[in-house]
Amino acid sequence: MNKTLSNFILALVIGLIFINCANRGTPDGGPKDDTPPIITASEPENFSTNFKGNEIRISFNEYIKIKDIQKQLIISPPMKTQPEIKPLGGASKYLTIKIFDTLQPNTTYAFNFGNSITDNNEGNPYPYYRYVFSTGDYIDSLSVKGNIVDALKKQPETFINVALYEVDSTFTDSIVYKDVPKYITNTLDSVTTFSIENIKAGKYMLMALKDNNADNKFQQKTDQIAFYKSFIEAPTDSIYTLRLFSEELDFKATRPRLISGEKIAFGYEGDYENMAIKILSETPEDFEYRITKDEKADSLYYWYKPRMEVDSLLFKVSHPNFDKDFTVRISEQKRDTLVIAKSPSGAIGLNEDFKIKGTTPFVSFDASKVSLIDKDSLNIDFTTKFDTITNTYALSFNKTEENGYKMQILPEALVDFFGDKNDTLNFSVSTKKSSDFGYARFTLVNAQYPLIIQLTDKKGDVKFEEYATTNEPVDFLNLPPSTYFIRVIHDTNANRKFDTGNYLKKIQPERVSHFDEIEIRADWGYPETLQFN
Repeated sequence: MNKTLSNFILALVIGLIFINCANRGTPDGGPKDDTPPIITASEPENFSTNFKGNEIRISFNEYIKIKDIQKQLIISPPMKTQPEIKPLGGASKYLTIKIFDTLQPNTTYAFNFGNSITDNNEGNPYPYYRYVFSTGDYIDSLSVKGNIVDALKKQPETFINVALYEVDSTFTDSIVYKDVPKYITNTLDSVTTFSIENIKAGKYMLMALKDNNADNKFQQKTDQIAFYKSFIEAPTDSIYTLRLFSEELDFKATRPRLISGEKIAFGYEGDYENMAIKILSETPEDFEYRITKDEKADSLYYWYKPRMEVDSLLFKVSHPNFDKDFTVRISEQKRDTLVIAKSPSGAIGLNEDFKIKGTTPFVSFDASKVSLIDKDSLNIDFTTKFDTITNTYALSFNKTEENGYKMQILPEALVDFFGDKNDTLNFSVSTKKSSDFGYARFTLVNAQYPLIIQLTDKKGDVKFEEYATTNEPVDFLNLPPSTYFIRVIHDTNANRKFDTGNYLKKIQPERVSHFDEIEIRADWGYPETLQFN
């Protein structure tokens, strides 16, 4: 064979090899792989008894990867030291679990992986894989099932832990703050039902937790909680419903601080309404103070005068279940100046008040220096109401549809705590025509009164609210066109607000009913029957 022919044959062979490799590596229009990985072996076998080791190895038929393991993996009973799970950040045909905890004797353990195990190429999950073993002679096989609802919202949060605490000689109500549960599961990201598997017979306290810091313990400030009204006994065929709620925070005052001239911020947690601030330092005879609330933050502002030449002031903050003294360092700082804002801007509702708010506390308002006229230049009478804590004057007056109103406030009508006064202020608002609005009428069937009927947006924020005490239709008038969600609070204690639950006091949240949303259109009414069970 001559040299030219040999080179030709060699080139032809190499070319065929490249073509063959290309065909195998680049599928053209074939079906997408949607098959999850398959387990080929487990060491020890799943559902093994008399487990003695500290490492588990699970083999798959293809390369797998682990994703979102911090959220997806639930170990029951929980371990104090988290095991090491591999692979992390890479791919492997093996999943390994290395255990560092001392395992409890005669106990069934379950590793619930959720959807965290996927194949490496397409991300197809091995759904809800559970690896179970027992340190004793048998696998516990009982279960507790139920569902999670939110006490106030239409849909509960995702990734809710549901747990059982064993009721034995060591059980106390405070266990949820200090210890991890005996058994635990999770609703993951798409379901509101739960099933706690592989438990043994016994008496338990059933609870749920939106565990935001992932420590399997209840933190009142950050977590939501739910608990069943009584202890349960396993085995059981009952289906349990748990209502998830946020507790009202126990009152706690934080260290106050001077934030501007003669203005001290007193931060707090919980309900401020019974919070009292008393100065303990010696003060001059002409000493005065005012207290207002920050519009957004959980703080009360303590304003005082005159300025005192001191390094610090001593205060006592008290509440029915709180009492503490605080020292505030004092320095010379610039005082806040009076800035006046009004609401609403532009359009005003027929039943809405016009409000004037100041950045420093008001001490007087001379209504004789205020003129209010409509679009026909007719004088309009008004009344005023002052809210000291929000530092707001509300002006009420009768309004007619499709009208305009102009308000002029002459200089020195408003005087603040430090003697600052307003310049001339000019405001204008207008009303829309009634045909721009819609209305809704609700007929209530089998209702137990009193009830709070709320129209909310998609996020659950209340837009309109009516209070019902008798069996008569409930009307919502002058509604801006929008889609509203219907929420009804069963106001058991008739205090006109939703009352949440409390775990230690064994108080469940007030019951809430949700109905289908309604679409309100302009110049159109919406009759609806709300049927209660």
